Amino acid sequence: MISFQNAHLAFGDRVIFDSLNWMIPPRSRVGLVGDNGVGKTTLLRAIIGNLELDSGSINIVDRKNTTLGYLPQDLIELEPLNILDFLKKRTGLFDLEILMKTYEEQVSNCPPNDPEYKNSLKNYEMAVNAFQVKEGYAFDARARQMLHGFGFRDSDFSKKCSEFSGGWKMRILLSVILLSRPDIMLLDEPTNHLDTESMEWLENYLRDYTGTLITVSHDRTFLDKITTQTAELSRGRMTIYKGNYSFYLSEKERRRLALLKEMESQKAEIKKIRDFVERFRYKATKAAQVQSRVKMLEKMEIIQAEGSEKAVRISFPPCPSSGRDVISVRGLSKSYGDAKVFSNVNFTVTRGEKIALVGMNGAGKSTLSRLLSSVEAPSAGDIRYGLNVKLSFFSQESAENLNYSSTILEDINNTPTRCNDQEKRNLLGTFLFSGDDIYKPVAVLSGGEKSRLALLKILLQDANLLILDEPTNHLDMKTRDIFQQALLDYNGTIILVSHDRYFLDRLISRVIEIRNGQTIEYKGNYSYFIAKREEELNNAATLPLTKTFGSADQDIESKHVRKEMRRLEAEERNRRSKMRTALKRNLSTIEQTIMTLEGNKKEIEEILCTPDIYRNPEKLKMFRQELHAIDKKLERSYTEWDDLTLQSEALDNTTGEGTAPFSGGGHNSSNAVQP
Repeated sequence: MISFQNAHLAFGDRVIFDSLNWMIPPRSRVGLVGDNGVGKTTLLRAIIGNLELDSGSINIVDRKNTTLGYLPQDLIELEPLNILDFLKKRTGLFDLEILMKTYEEQVSNCPPNDPEYKNSLKNYEMAVNAFQVKEGYAFDARARQMLHGFGFRDSDFSKKCSEFSGGWKMRILLSVILLSRPDIMLLDEPTNHLDTESMEWLENYLRDYTGTLITVSHDRTFLDKITTQTAELSRGRMTIYKGNYSFYLSEKERRRLALLKEMESQKAEIKKIRDFVERFRYKATKAAQVQSRVKMLEKMEIIQAEGSEKAVRISFPPCPSSGRDVISVRGLSKSYGDAKVFSNVNFTVTRGEKIALVGMNGAGKSTLSRLLSSVEAPSAGDIRYGLNVKLSFFSQESAENLNYSSTILEDINNTPTRCNDQEKRNLLGTFLFSGDDIYKPVAVLSGGEKSRLALLKILLQDANLLILDEPTNHLDMKTRDIFQQALLDYNGTIILVSHDRYFLDRLISRVIEIRNGQTIEYKGNYSYFIAKREEELNNAATLPLTKTFGSADQDIESKHVRKEMRRLEAEERNRRSKMRTALKRNLSTIEQTIMTLEGNKKEIEEILCTPDIYRNPEKLKMFRQELHAIDKKLERSYTEWDDLTLQSEALDNTTGEGTAPFSGGGHNSSNAVQP
């Protein structure tokens, strides 16, 4: 359990949380929400102990034996190891493997009568047990399956982690957390760098997670599927809602309306009391009653409601109408050297359509959007634009086209638009540029701020075709909803790449999926596309030799898993064979020792049975002492033989002859797993 007790944290005059008392029971699944900059990431860092509170405390029951996994929002550099070695090192398996080999050699080379033998064998058994608890024998297979789920290919496993881009590095860090199976998992924007397929895979994985989960995310679908409790951080206070994000929205509105009703009732009561006071203030016979009501007003705690937020709407300038066929694509192909992205793509976009380009990371969504925007030229094929088409293109690289020598307001004012000054300022505020922020130089803005400014400039332009590549990445939920409504009201044509499933579902009416270098069209929204794809996958499962989507990938993955399992089983058989050989050798040695001692004992006992021995007290004493020493050696030898026999039986019975141990999910003993 995690408990906040009167926790207070502030940076200067900005209070993050004040007098915070919050109990998070084990196995909770909490969505931490709030406006951008409110302090959600700061709160997560305080839980793991990276920030010191000004006062109060954050306690974790049995913290010494509780493991924490923390995925930061900001990228950190990774070591130049290949992916599997990196995962083994970060999860602690690499060190355990070294320990096991070290103790195994000590046991094999140590005679059973050596005082260090038992200690080495005990250490080996402890290391093997820890390795089993972490599912070490199945680690390679589990890691490969997880990496496949996050979109990595087999060819990526030999690459060094430092060679990957930022988004792929975050996937590697997320894999470390999931493979470690910590007791408490803190995930800060885990879906930011995932495509929709990877997000769905992550959601399925987290459904079976039995620990405590606290996550910050702007993905509404992710929060609805994964969380059962929502904690809203606002103005230094925490408000708990016992439901997912959709429940939180409806319950928050219900509470607001109830509070407003209570506030109105109190206002009416206050007015009634004040009217009485004013009416009878100077009447002596009513003095006591007037005084009583005055005291009542003084003691009354005034109910204050935040009220509903002012409805904010943004809109695109009315755009000129284009021809019916906006874009016609015929025989389109794109390659980079020998790497083919897609080939022979054909489709037509008509006026007013809102289309989503979807597919796994690396499928070619961004490449196609650049081709459609004439940023890049195709390797083959033709793209034709209809009559009077005016195009605006947004991508993460659009921030490079900002005027870095101007301020935010100057850059906006220099953008050709029909919007007046007030409309520009309204847009700036909606995109989180308010107050003196609009006078900031563009050059000092963060990556997210530059991206928001570039998107804002797209809104100002007089275009009737928008091609948008991940436009919502740096928008909070409130701004996403406002932007989404603007796109819904937009009377032009939209081609959109996005991983935000809720955003897509409400907006688009046609999906073009890029799969295995080809495009497949679905006439419906994103939910329709998911349902149809699921249907195809189910059909593929009953036809394992077909070439439909998923079957080839699944077959390849299954082959890798089976191959890895066979390798692990062979490795475990070899390991156990070595241990068995050493035990048999030691058993043979101790049995020979016992036979020799028993023979010596029998000889002495026969001597002690002869009458003549009692005529020589010195000899009698010597034989008795020798017999006593033999008995002691035999006792030790019998005990050692019993131990070796039990160890041999345990070695055979732990997992069965020649079978690698795949034990259930325990937890590692380290205190924290932080990439």
